[in-house]
Amino acid sequence: MKHSTSARAAALACAVLMTTTGLTAPAAATPRLGDVQAALEALAANAGVVGAIGEVYVDGKRAGQGSAGSRLLDGEGGRIPADSRFRIGSQTKRMTATIVLQLVEEGRLGLEDKLADVLPEVVAQDAVERAGEITVRQLIRHTSGIPNWFDPALVDIYDTTTYIPPMDLVKKSRSRPRTGEPGEKFTYSNTNYTLLGMIIERVTGHALAAEFSRRLFAPLKMSRTYLPARPPQGIKGPHGHGYHTDAQGVRHDMHRLNASYGNGAGGVVSTARDVSAFSRAFQQGRLLPADLQRVITDPPDNAPAPPPPSERLCGGEPALQAQAGGAPGFNAVTFTTSDGRLQFALSVTTSTDSPLAISRAINGAAEAVICPGR
Repeated sequence: MKHSTSARAAALACAVLMTTTGLTAPAAATPRLGDVQAALEALAANAGVVGAIGEVYVDGKRAGQGSAGSRLLDGEGGRIPADSRFRIGSQTKRMTATIVLQLVEEGRLGLEDKLADVLPEVVAQDAVERAGEITVRQLIRHTSGIPNWFDPALVDIYDTTTYIPPMDLVKKSRSRPRTGEPGEKFTYSNTNYTLLGMIIERVTGHALAAEFSRRLFAPLKMSRTYLPARPPQGIKGPHGHGYHTDAQGVRHDMHRLNASYGNGAGGVVSTARDVSAFSRAFQQGRLLPADLQRVITDPPDNAPAPPPPSERLCGGEPALQAQAGGAPGFNAVTFTTSDGRLQFALSVTTSTDSPLAISRAINGAAEAVICPGR
């Protein structure tokens, strides 16, 4: 969710083939997989990693799981239960975009609808500059030019109790200069998805959490997944704790992130099983028609060319996508094959803010599980 988290996502994206499919591949042999527990043990051995959990699924069936490191800092608290809940961070955005596009499919919203028309309050309250030019499509694709509210200068990431309404978060971004013309270029901003969450509520007349449950969690049997809406809601049950040190050198336990900062941008709490179910359904085209799915998956016009196969995870075979999310104290990534048959979902709690090192360690664990011996 924060700036360095987008760097994590970019580092992961550079290592995977950015493709998608709306078709389910013919039945194929079960892939040979590496030892999940061994891969997580190696991941947890990296400096700054507190704990790691993960599960691998093939055709919807669990094919391995593991837990390494500890639930709390300095080896305290025992192992994290492998099936425990964790924050998925910005993986939430794909879920939010999916619901928005379902509303488009239903004819209740248009991709070219203007923000000023679907959320007139942002104009009335002067919350977004040039709202009359920004489209729903641009919000989904991060090409609106709206700056990011998730900035330490704008929000206190250590305040876990104060509720901040979504509109107030959007207003915070108004103090920052625009990042470009509407539709001009990709610039990652949580504000886009806070606004999309507000649009879902306006169009449906229901709370965002209720629409997540009705449209995604219940149909996909994601029974242990939910969207916290207000502090002090947090992660239910035993779970890993991540840590972050502030500018004064004080270390904070970040397991109770302020629920206000989640909303449609990064708030979902899930499990490896549940987030794999979503990724599988999305990748196999069961949630959206192909043309609308491509609004999410097609790279923006100014995206760099994908790396050659030799520089991709597993050498490009199998072709993988990685959906990543994170904030101070945690990283969560779901790797999915292009045919949607295989998912490797993992959560890593940390005590350091070294995005590139953590991303490399996560990628190494993915290769050890998905393409062992490469």
